[in-house]
Amino acid sequence: MATIRLSNVTKDFGVPLGSSRGVIPWMGRAGPEAREGEDEAAESVLALDQVDLTVPDGLTMAVVGPSGCGKSTLLRVISGLEADYSGELFYDDQNMMDVPPRDRYIGMVFQNYALYPHFEGHGNLSFFFRMRKAPDEEVEERIRITSEIMGIGFNSLLQRKPGTLSGGQQQRVAIARAIVRRPRVFLFDEPLSNLDAKLRSQTRVEIKRLLRRFSITALYVTHDQTEAMALGDLVAVMRAGRIEQVGRFEEVRRQPANTYVAGFLGIPPMSLLHGAAVEEGGIVAGQGMRLVPQASQLQALRSGQRVTVGVPAESAKVFVDEGLSEAEGGGAPSPANSWQGTVEAVEPDYGRQVQFISFRSGEHRLLGQADIRERIVPGEQIVVQFEESGLHFFEDESGERVA
Repeated sequence: MATIRLSNVTKDFGVPLGSSRGVIPWMGRAGPEAREGEDEAAESVLALDQVDLTVPDGLTMAVVGPSGCGKSTLLRVISGLEADYSGELFYDDQNMMDVPPRDRYIGMVFQNYALYPHFEGHGNLSFFFRMRKAPDEEVEERIRITSEIMGIGFNSLLQRKPGTLSGGQQQRVAIARAIVRRPRVFLFDEPLSNLDAKLRSQTRVEIKRLLRRFSITALYVTHDQTEAMALGDLVAVMRAGRIEQVGRFEEVRRQPANTYVAGFLGIPPMSLLHGAAVEEGGIVAGQGMRLVPQASQLQALRSGQRVTVGVPAESAKVFVDEGLSEAEGGGAPSPANSWQGTVEAVEPDYGRQVQFISFRSGEHRLLGQADIRERIVPGEQIVVQFEESGLHFFEDESGERVA
């Protein structure tokens, strides 16, 4: 096992490889040093932009972010498949700049499985050892142990070629091929995105079981936040080649560092009210509508300060008139933190016994939450009660969280 540490890692796809740079020893081609004096012009495309990241030994870090934010490039740098980068990469205290991929002892599982089509399952698992001329006895023992780990029915896959296997079966073989090497590091590049919902759920459980059993340091790249919650001990949120925030999923969701994380992470993510302003007395207003933060939050806000307000759906309770009367004991809601709106869409969540209500209030579109038993339909007029303890405030210009 190993602790993975990236320090100030930048990967620029826009700079030509043939320029005058330092040479990466095992690649025999130009490295990322010495950009001065280059004659060739190229548009700069930063896939990774000064990334600092540490994955503790034995833990799984889920990396989430939109398509094109640099998640897969991050894996390729860690695995050694991308070498032309600046910064430093360590496995424990070993600098990996001059270590080729074959000597890093990584297990990598790809989105498209990447199995050798002309080999049966057994051949896919043994190929690594055949290339290293390992003794047959060792190879067969490794495959036997791995088959036991993979569970019931896996032995039957060893005698079949990938073309005869379903997507889920191919993924099981791909995972086993990574495990059989006894890797220092596991790298997963959206391995479940090609599976249907049932197989995705089953395979997710299997991967979690294997990661817990071996305590292997792992990076799991995904755009599916359910996978990130289920598999990641930690989560890293990426945007445009940068790491925006790292922490446990629930901690990051409850204390987002900026408006990007607040509007991205969570199922569903927070609603953001742009252009809200703090007036005298600490009232946050938007087109005549008021939000009053807690006293501790008021101390951090300046009168007249421009802020963006983050509202989690669970902190925006939606009621129809009858439901409001029952919930409040027949009394009308307080004017503070109470808005009226028009329902635009309703999405039930039967697992949590709630429904998420998309509604418009003035110029704002937000997401609220109601009991699954409430009958709420699009076009209906509703009242929304905001919980002051659930409101989040961010600097309007920088997007950073107000301390």
